[in-house]
Amino acid sequence: MKNVDIYTDGACSGNPGIGGWCAVLLYGGHEKRLSGGENETTNNRMEVYAAIAGLSALKEKCAVRLYSDSAYLVNAVELGWLDGWKRGRWINSQGKPVKNRDLWEELSKLSEFHDVKFIKVKGHADNEYNNICDKEARAAIEKIKGF
Repeated sequence: MKNVDIYTDGACSGNPGIGGWCAVLLYGGHEKRLSGGENETTNNRMEVYAAIAGLSALKEKCAVRLYSDSAYLVNAVELGWLDGWKRGRWINSQGKPVKNRDLWEELSKLSEFHDVKFIKVKGHADNEYNNICDKEARAAIEKIKGF
């Protein structure tokens, strides 16, 4: 199985507002950058979507280290929130429907196919690829705005 590192980030201008996302895939000395955005979204949706985009780009089953500065994304998987939401029929601990269920369901499928470890990194710090993702996600927002 190939070992791939994926760095992701999401951004939003307004929340909700115009959003952007980026995923950088690293494998065997190769780098692939993916980015995009949506007109009306939230930062959390963009964070989760970036992970989905990165994992969806893989052409075969891989061992993945997925790095994100989003506690929402990393904690949902690594602390078992996602498994709890699935067992609880997509109702959260406050008894309300889980937000972004469509994205969580897709991420769950991809995470079950690949061997994924989600790793929290500090945002806006000295992590080169997290900074690249932040810049690309913000550029996606500006592109949608028409700048």
